Order: sequence, then C-alpha cells, then structure tokens
Amino acid sequence: MEMEIVLKKVIIMAASLVLIGLAGAPGSFAGDTIKVGFVDTYTGPASAFTLDVLDGFKMAIWQVNARGGVLGKKITFVTRDDRFTPDIALAMAKELVFREKVDILAGTLNSGSSLAVSGFALREKIPFIVTYGKSDKISGEKGHRYVFMATDNTQMAGRAAAVALAQKPFLTYWIAGDDYEYGHAIADDLWHQLKKLKPGVRKIGESWWKVETKDFAPYITAILAARPDFIIGATGGFNMVHFQQAAKAAGLTKKIPFYQHTGIELSTLEPQGRNAPAGVYGTANYLFYYPDTSENKAFVQAFRKHYNRSPKAGALYGYAVGLLLEKGYARAGRADTEKLIDALEGLVIESPAGPLEMRACDHQLLLPMFFGVTKKSPLYPFLIAADLVTVSPQDYMMSCRDVMALRK
Repeated sequence: MEMEIVLKKVIIMAASLVLIGLAGAPGSFAGDTIKVGFVDTYTGPASAFTLDVLDGFKMAIWQVNARGGVLGKKITFVTRDDRFTPDIALAMAKELVFREKVDILAGTLNSGSSLAVSGFALREKIPFIVTYGKSDKISGEKGHRYVFMATDNTQMAGRAAAVALAQKPFLTYWIAGDDYEYGHAIADDLWHQLKKLKPGVRKIGESWWKVETKDFAPYITAILAARPDFIIGATGGFNMVHFQQAAKAAGLTKKIPFYQHTGIELSTLEPQGRNAPAGVYGTANYLFYYPDTSENKAFVQAFRKHYNRSPKAGALYGYAVGLLLEKGYARAGRADTEKLIDALEGLVIESPAGPLEMRACDHQLLLPMFFGVTKKSPLYPFLIAADLVTVSPQDYMMSCRDVMALRK
C-alpha cells in the first residue's frame, strides 16, 4: 500500500512537471486571437512618452478588429511595467511569453531594456518590435531576425539633422549633452555626418553633464564665452525641457541657436506651454499638424476623439505596430512566426506620416525626419515648429551594406 501511494505521488509530480513545462512554452497562436505583450515604462515621467505608444497601438487594433481582424483572428494585448529598468524588462518579457503566452513582444523606452528583451527574443525565436528605444545597436550591430524597430534611432536622428544643418551658414560648433550612451551616440553620428557633408565646419568645444544634472549655468557660461555659431544639444528625456528652460533663462537662445532631437516635438513643448524658448532647432518623426494631409488630419481627429488630446510621436510608433501586424499576417497567409517575419521584410504601410517601409536588411522602419525651429502660434497654448523641411530616409539612412558590416 505504501509503495502504491509513493508511485501515485511520483506520477502526480511528473504530471505537474509536464504541465509546468507546457506553461512555459511560448505562444502558439491558439484560439481566435493574436496576443501582443507590451513591456514598457508606464509609471513616472517616462510615461509621457510610452502611453502615447500604447494608445496609438490600441487605436490601430480597434480599427483592425472592427474590419474583422486578420486571418479570422482578433488582435489583443497585455502590458507589463518595466519601471525603466532592463532587469525588470527582461523578467516581464519572460512572464509575458511563458505565462501569458503572447505571440509578439513590443515596447521598451529604455534602450538597455530594448537590448535585453531583444536577446531574449532571439533565444526564444519570438518577434519583438521596439517602439521607443533609440540605441542604433538594436537594429545595427546587435540586430537579428527576430527584432524590429518601429521608431528611429540615434544614428538616424543624427544623420538626418546633419543633412539639414549642412544647408545652414553655421561653421563653428559646440557639442553639449547628457553623459550617457544616447547623448554621445546622437552627437557623434551628427558630427561625423556633418563633417562629410560640409568639410569646413569646426568643433571648438564640448560639455558633458550627468543625466540627473539640473544646474546648467556653468556649462552655458562656458559656451557663451566661446561664442560658437551653433550648439549641438545631445540631450534626452526630460533634460530636453530642463536645458531649454535654462538656456532661455540665461539668454542663450537669443545669442546662440541650438539643436535637440525632438526639441520641436509635442512631448518637449507641451509641458512648457508658451514658456518654451523660440528659435530652438529640432527633428521629429511626427507632428500632429504636419504634414498637412488628409491621412494625418483623419488620424489626429480619431486620436482626439478617443483620448481628448493631440497625438505625440509615440502615437505614430504604436499605430505603425498595429498596421504592421495586420498587413504582415495578411501577407504571410497564416499565423506563423517565421512566415510573419518574412512578410514584414520590405512591407510598406500607409501612415499619418506617409508611406513607411520596414527595411528587409535590418528590420528598421524607414521614417521621415522633419526638421524645423520653434515659434509661438496663436492656434495653440504651446510652441510649434516652423520652417519645416522633410529629410527622407533615402537622404540619411546608413546603407544595408554598412549595417551588415557592423554586424560582422
């Protein structure tokens, strides 16, 4: 009898282990849904960027599901907050895949989180679409078959800004920014490309501060004393706003113009209201008032109807993810991971910013870059961008051959 009881316990334990193993298996497109798992920062100041991504995605899948879904399946989603920490992002990605059985991973604002989840996606062979992480390593030297970028990266932003600045009369430059990967990467890419396009430019100085710095006065004093023609501002996140306000208070904006990627974007200008400085140059992938097309107007109208606010750049990235999944699965013909990846390569979607292609060689979404300068507007309680020019991907993207060389 005791032996029988022991055997029953062994059988139960073995069955439990099998069930645990099955619970740990990645999603397999079971049932009538395609499930997307978002890992991102949904609390704290960073949520000003990430919530627009999620809302843009939700709007896209509402529209897709209203059209009947894709391949007879509805698109659903679940979220996890990584608290802007790569270790937590990786743990949350594992939970989404093994417990929630998601078919697709998406999200990450923190580039460290993007790279951590990307490595996991490669090991588990599950598609991962990055929606805000800006490191050029994600689709560059550390890129692989299972990771896609629905946002721009530091290299794209820097090279596009260089194309626009090469047309300006500025010759002497000062670089100033946040002393971490994003700041150095965007400054390096911009400066190297600008020197190629305009060999006569000179860098006369640099200033780098810790990310948590709030007192920019010593740095601004040094820049004013050097009197460069132009400043390349390599700032990210909420230091965008902090530096703009410090520059305005010190009178810098009236003496020396400067550039910041996303310095003209709604995420940077809306929190400042009319107190933002005019004359700041910047780049952005999306502006709710530009381009002035019927597609963009319809997108803005729908977004305002759902959320009672204007969309920021993140809304474009999230919306693009929804459209990529709809068109990708339709093109694949069935809900299969490898078929989806093949279908996404070279896929073109129609977006509020115009046609967007997912480049096959590096899985980078080819986004336009809008370059302009801030000014006050009677139409809005915040500054907008004026003198806008569009820098197309063909004019600033690194070639596929160069990307593949990086990976080797």
